Amino acid sequence: MINKEEHYVAWALHLTELDDAYKHLEVLIRKMTGADAIQDSEFAIDLGHVYAHLNRAWHLRNQRSEITNDQWSAFSQFPKDLEPVG
Repeated sequence: MINKEEHYVAWALHLTELDDAYKHLEVLIRKMTGADAIQDSEFAIDLGHVYAHLNRAWHLRNQRSEITNDQWSAFSQFPKDLEPVG
């Protein structure tokens, strides 16, 4: 995995994805806390956005440079090398 000392810019991009996931999840939780209900379609979009950030964070863990436009879509997909736990 990349580290802050050897790959500072890549590390910052990696943390940005995690921070964005955190912020979007926080917004979703606030939205749901203040609502009586949420539509499946809206929930899917919001949660899918969080997943895309988390997926990119996973794929970026060894990436030493910014991802290209070609990599963006692939890196946004759920990883095939990560098993859900719990």
